Amino acid sequence: MTKNTGSQVRKPSVLDNFKPLLIDVAVPLGSYYVFKDALGMSTFAALAWSSVVPAMRTVWALVKERKTNGLAAIILAANLVSLLLTFVTGDPRLMLAKDSGVSSTVAIGILVSVRLGKPMMTAGMKPFLIKGDTAKEAAWQRLASGAAADSAAFRRKENAFSVVWGTVLLAECIARFVGAYTVPVDTMVWLGSVFMIGAIAIGFVVSGGLAVEPMERMLKAEAEAVAETEAGQAEQPAMSVAA
Repeated sequence: MTKNTGSQVRKPSVLDNFKPLLIDVAVPLGSYYVFKDALGMSTFAALAWSSVVPAMRTVWALVKERKTNGLAAIILAANLVSLLLTFVTGDPRLMLAKDSGVSSTVAIGILVSVRLGKPMMTAGMKPFLIKGDTAKEAAWQRLASGAAADSAAFRRKENAFSVVWGTVLLAECIARFVGAYTVPVDTMVWLGSVFMIGAIAIGFVVSGGLAVEPMERMLKAEAEAVAETEAGQAEQPAMSVAA
């Protein structure tokens, strides 16, 4: 186990790696369905109460850590848009089109995060690439910080992952909106779900080939390079003692 200034460095667990997803995404979404379906709250009340955690996380990051919690902020923004759209009633086509408002909020937030140099989808991708591996975690930090030879390429792929998902979700939003006013209402009721499933499938395939697989190779190569360097450094003192 690695050490730092005489004390052991705790290996991050799988839970540590997935904690941002659990707190910022799973808790708000899960609580919404609990409030609405299990407790029988109205859509408005369920959205409002499920926004408490992302709101607190966003404020905490801004006040205490002086940074933006991207995942919590985008979930909060999507909930706020959904709250506003709950007042939209009457026209069935408008009711169908309003779902695109939530998708567009998420999509635009993701694309803006890339522009700001803080790609939002990284928080969701990183746990699946690191898998609690200390060596890969260290390799990620070196690649992301610019300390490794492949850092520039790694950052481009990291940005590409978020760009793909932002673009796919925005395209899904546009398709859903257009369909709401051009396709028969009865058809669009189920076609909207097909659009979403199709967008997610495309997102996984394109982002996997364009970003995830190259990043996995870079992480593996960086971790192996460091391991070889450390092994070589460990052998030198032993050879000196033997001499």
